[in-house]
Amino acid sequence: MKNIVLIFSVFLFSLVAKSQELNSPQLSQYLADNPFVLSPTYAGIGDHVKIRVNGLTQWVGIKDAPDTQSFAGDLRIGNRSGLGMFLYNDRNGYTKQQGARLSFAHHLTLDRYDDEFLSFGISYNFNQFRIDIQEFIDAGGDPGVTDDRSTTNHNFDVGLLYRKDKFYLSLNASNLLDKDLKSFNVNFEPNTLRNYYLYTGYRYRKNKSSDMEIEPSVLFKLFESDGRSETDMNVKFRFYDYEDYYYVGVTYRFLNDQIGRPLYIAPIAGLKKNNLYFGYSYQIIMNEILGYSTGTHVVTLGVDLFQGLSNCRCTY
Repeated sequence: MKNIVLIFSVFLFSLVAKSQELNSPQLSQYLADNPFVLSPTYAGIGDHVKIRVNGLTQWVGIKDAPDTQSFAGDLRIGNRSGLGMFLYNDRNGYTKQQGARLSFAHHLTLDRYDDEFLSFGISYNFNQFRIDIQEFIDAGGDPGVTDDRSTTNHNFDVGLLYRKDKFYLSLNASNLLDKDLKSFNVNFEPNTLRNYYLYTGYRYRKNKSSDMEIEPSVLFKLFESDGRSETDMNVKFRFYDYEDYYYVGVTYRFLNDQIGRPLYIAPIAGLKKNNLYFGYSYQIIMNEILGYSTGTHVVTLGVDLFQGLSNCRCTY
């Protein structure tokens, strides 16, 4: 009986590998003052080399639930451009997914008196999806299955970012290329991986001397393969102590045809002290999984290194 279950699992995970959208899980990491994980256009904006490490433990309370680790870093080159790198490792049962994204962004000044800027970004993506057969062998699985099964994908993202004073609007398209299905020999598998993101928000202060800042924001995501879409409604409150600050907030994610039935609600909190950064969020699951798990932990650690001011305000 155990062998039958394991053989069925191999077949099931093969289907998962074929339908994999080849992305790292996107929860609330971008709200930890790290929008680069969403869009290559943010590479090089800021006066430091920005390093962020994220850890996700999904579906707390469920054995062998997905675990994800990621690294994001970006820096400015010259006065108007930036480079960035994003690495991730995701494990879900007998499947593993690892990937890298290399990004370049260029920033233009539209009006230096009104702080109006336009940024362009592009990323090259590499992803490997693998079924770890060793796990089956250790569990007493079929001895005829002797090699790991994997597939590799190469793709590209592009993005556009408009900023004026405290307002920002980012448009992005990820995984521009269709998936190559030749190696799978199937005709029922969708090969469209393209996703579209719109991220916008505003940072409001009552006056320049105010210690509190309010930042409402919205993330809209559209998946071309099946036409579904989802939205995050966010609000953050930052409290400043000179250049240091701490923040609290909340995000509300829902499918756009089910606005009143959220996928999750997540309180968020974090702080920046000197050049060190910490962020935390807990996604409270609001769908059927709630009977088995209460939610997902998201932790972000960061550091800003090697301060270097630019002569162009477009990278501030």
